Amino acid sequence: MIDQNYRWYPVYTRSRAEKKAYDELTRKGIQAYLPLRKTLKQWSDRKKIVEEPLIKSYLFVYISSKEYTEVLMTNGIARFIYFSGKIAAMPDQQIDHLKLLLATEEELAVFDYEIKLGEKVLIKAGPFKDMVAELVSVHHKKRIILRLDNIGYAIEINTSMAFVEPI
Repeated sequence: MIDQNYRWYPVYTRSRAEKKAYDELTRKGIQAYLPLRKTLKQWSDRKKIVEEPLIKSYLFVYISSKEYTEVLMTNGIARFIYFSGKIAAMPDQQIDHLKLLLATEEELAVFDYEIKLGEKVLIKAGPFKDMVAELVSVHHKKRIILRLDNIGYAIEINTSMAFVEPI
């Protein structure tokens, strides 16, 4: 039987401490979820596929309010995430959806800002790197149409929204 007082809560970790905090939470018997994605990293001498957090400095704990303090006393945990003055709780379904999303082979891009149509953006990667453009439309977050200031044309670019940022 599932205790109705248990809920998923996002917690903020210290920088680059997600895996250590997750390990310590599970050692304490606290159910935690750290969404990881595989990514190819390249160094000067080699390439390697590594698992890194999908959302930097975040992990999720399934606890009751009695365990708040125990979570905060875990090495690597900085604080709970608050929304409207209360500790933010997440529906079980959102965690399930996140797990399903990560189970697919789709390449995921996570960014923490919202870019609206008509907004000026800076292109951070690819052949148009460092150009300023206007976001005209977005197709499935992979193909975006940008109006490039320099040439006055709109160009559809096959890139991720992760490679543009608002100015």
